[in-house]
Amino acid sequence: MGRLPRRAFTAAALATLSGLAAPGDATAARKEAAPDRAAAPRALRGMWLATASNRDWPSRTGLSPARQRAELLGRLDTAVRLRLNAVFFQVRPAADALWPSPYEPWSRYLTGVQGKDPGWDPLGTAVREAHARGLELHAWFNPYRVSGQPDPRKLAPTHPARLHPGWTVPYGGKLYYNPGLPAVRTFVRAAMLDAVRRYPVDGVHWDDYFYPYPVRGERFDDDAAYAEHGAGFGSRAAWRRHNIDRLVLEMAAGVKQARPGVRFGISPFGVWRNASTDPLGSPTRAGVQTYDDLYADTRKWVREHWIDYICPQLYWNIGFPAADYAKLLPWWARVARGTGVQLYAGEALYKAGDPAQPPAWQDPAELSRHLTLARSHPEVRGHVFFAASEAGADRIGAMARVVADHYRQPAKPPR
Repeated sequence: MGRLPRRAFTAAALATLSGLAAPGDATAARKEAAPDRAAAPRALRGMWLATASNRDWPSRTGLSPARQRAELLGRLDTAVRLRLNAVFFQVRPAADALWPSPYEPWSRYLTGVQGKDPGWDPLGTAVREAHARGLELHAWFNPYRVSGQPDPRKLAPTHPARLHPGWTVPYGGKLYYNPGLPAVRTFVRAAMLDAVRRYPVDGVHWDDYFYPYPVRGERFDDDAAYAEHGAGFGSRAAWRRHNIDRLVLEMAAGVKQARPGVRFGISPFGVWRNASTDPLGSPTRAGVQTYDDLYADTRKWVREHWIDYICPQLYWNIGFPAADYAKLLPWWARVARGTGVQLYAGEALYKAGDPAQPPAWQDPAELSRHLTLARSHPEVRGHVFFAASEAGADRIGAMARVVADHYRQPAKPPR
């Protein structure tokens, strides 16, 4: 399928999917960053704010509404202090909600009990307070993850996955919605779009969870769904990629209909395919390839302009043998070139100063070098840092170095 104008893609692309179509230089990057001497151009400066397992917020379950709100505002204030301009707030971490959703229960990460009303509206507050601070607020959803344990009976009594156990697949000790079921796809899209209709969010954001990451010795049992819906595909893998493609296209169309102007973007695992697997792939030797293992054809979504932005998780240091940041970033720049899809680089702030990481991550200048490298690739329109806890703590000053070298002046997000 050739590239289509952004506003014209939906009908043609969905029609195709309704049929059975087949699926810098590293040396320069190692130089120390020179401080900006002019006002920064438009660029996205983002921070992920994760709520799954209470990673970044709230600090623990069961806090009072006032304490939860205060912690949330503190995270937004951190973004302002670091001269960021966007926060990616995880509002549907596990088939649940951080707003009063008519589709799914309140998240247990708020009160400790799934379905219990926390007494306030976190998403509504986050949107209002982010905008008051000049920040964009992107609502971050996880489409198919249901629970960190495999038994639907342990979910809230009214949870859709408990009412429709046939929608789920236990895998790797967790529970997932089955992407191969049209009813599931329709439901999860409606659940996410409810938030888009209710709140003036600036973006709709997905991360890297499509079909689950492979678990050694286990198989994702979608035999029945494949038997019912997979006729005409050359393989189960092609059918699975088709299922994910459809969700991407249908969600993109739904977002534009629900709130025109809201951007829809995805932050996948950083490797589409290795060049040893596909000559179009990146010069990497990654153990996971999104096309083959997560059934997410992330390169196609960019080349066909199905999404507004792509933010690959480039969570490796410059010079890392299996996945060198200095080689992956130019590869993604070539993918995005000429498509109109904005490219943001996902940055592993959480690795900075972690003694379990390679020596490069003990150097406070590593992340700053990433941004220096990106300057030579105009397709890169910004960076998003994982995650809020590390942005606040900044254990070795890596984020402070980024700010000093690259964020001396405020910047507005790309148009």
